[in-house]
Amino acid sequence: MSTGELLGIEPHELEFPFELKKQISCPLQLSNKTDNYVAFKVKTTNPKKYSVRPNTGMVLPRSTCDIIVTMQAQKEAPPDMQCKDKFLLQSARAKDGATTKDITPEMFTKGAGHTVEECKLRVIYVSPPQPPSPVPEGSEEGSSPRGSVSENGNANDSEFTNARASISKLTEEKNNAIKQNNELRQELELLRREGYKNRATGVSFLFVIFIGLLGIILGYLMKKT
Repeated sequence: MSTGELLGIEPHELEFPFELKKQISCPLQLSNKTDNYVAFKVKTTNPKKYSVRPNTGMVLPRSTCDIIVTMQAQKEAPPDMQCKDKFLLQSARAKDGATTKDITPEMFTKGAGHTVEECKLRVIYVSPPQPPSPVPEGSEEGSSPRGSVSENGNANDSEFTNARASISKLTEEKNNAIKQNNELRQELELLRREGYKNRATGVSFLFVIFIGLLGIILGYLMKKT
């Protein structure tokens, strides 16, 4: 943290993860180290390139103030990613109860008996964070590939188990159907046999009756002769 008698500043360098055609912001925090109201003002060597919100303000005693510095989208990268832009933060004591409306340019003009602290902040471009590169499944570095293989293995085992259970169920249903079919055939065969026996018994009984009637008739005729 860059410090003075009035304000503490964090960070003391403004780092922007540079990307083409993208607006990028960097936070800045001011900490009032005194029991007085402190006014501040932020300037830059390249005002068209950056916006500062707020660029002026009042920090209450023993409190903090957050500032957002935004770099406008750039069409091309600087050579070797080097940046010469700088910021100047000025701070001065203010009367108790002062607000942003009470801030005047004269408050940041150095004069006899009037203390103005200044802190220069430089801009640094850094490479944006890169996404993690994919690791081959056979690599032993890192645990993600092995975890992925394990998850895939568990999924395949589960699918195989479900398929085997389905096949077993279908086989059981097929066997039950064959068994029921055989039982029905046996019952039909029994019914056929019983029907044949009944028909045979009926024919024999009729034959006996016929023979008996024939004997009676013959006996009657013999007696008559």
